[in-house]
Amino acid sequence: MGSVEGMTTRRAVVTGASSGIGEAAARALRASGWDVVAVARRADRLAALESETGAVAFAADLTTDADVEALAGFLADSGPVHALVHVAGGARGTDRVEDGRVEDWRWMFEANVLSAQRLVAALLPLLRRAAAADGHADTLFVTSTAAQTAYAGGAGYNAAKAGESMLAHALRLELNGEPIRVIEVAPGMVYTPEFALNRLGGDSVAAERVYEGVENPLTAEDVADVIAYAVNAPGHVNLDLITMRPVAQSAQFLLARGALRPRGVDSP
Repeated sequence: MGSVEGMTTRRAVVTGASSGIGEAAARALRASGWDVVAVARRADRLAALESETGAVAFAADLTTDADVEALAGFLADSGPVHALVHVAGGARGTDRVEDGRVEDWRWMFEANVLSAQRLVAALLPLLRRAAAADGHADTLFVTSTAAQTAYAGGAGYNAAKAGESMLAHALRLELNGEPIRVIEVAPGMVYTPEFALNRLGGDSVAAERVYEGVENPLTAEDVADVIAYAVNAPGHVNLDLITMRPVAQSAQFLLARGALRPRGVDSP
């Protein structure tokens, strides 16, 4: 298989690959010719992905230094790294600031911000090596529209995703002059049942209610298509920030529930 620039097969590290957007991104990159190292905590889910797609599974908890160091060692020994696609993260709770649980906020900062910092610090030497050999390398961070607009009950997640977004912005400045792209994809409402279920403490009824009546929320595959487009674009093209929402969600605070239909036009 050739790369997007017709040289060598390019290899991407995709985190959060056991479900949702991360899994869909691993599948989309494999389908477009990339070698993929799929990273997540759940080894059983990764094994199934490996069997189905040929992605190489690597089980790791990105909130621990030892696991990130082990991942970096594995990657250094097994080939080049042309892209880091960091999807892993998540939300816990919908509490008001005054009622927030410190342990939930701490976990969100670890999972969304410090995991990104650990990965950049560990993998940047490998990305530089690949860029020197093959023209360019990529870092891509999946944040959220929650990084852009606060909402009641979302402060912990707002703060964590805003922190990850600022990490990407600062990294782009720090890498100026190097052929390493820094891309941020910020989705709005995405129908990934595990995300809402985890955020709401396993309450499946409340999790389904989040999407109730919304016509065509984004899917994990929609976001994965954008990720694949961004890293497959010509190496001199950097998509700094891609904000994507379903049509039903005009803003973080404005969501249509019910069928979408033009005003003043009779239904056929």
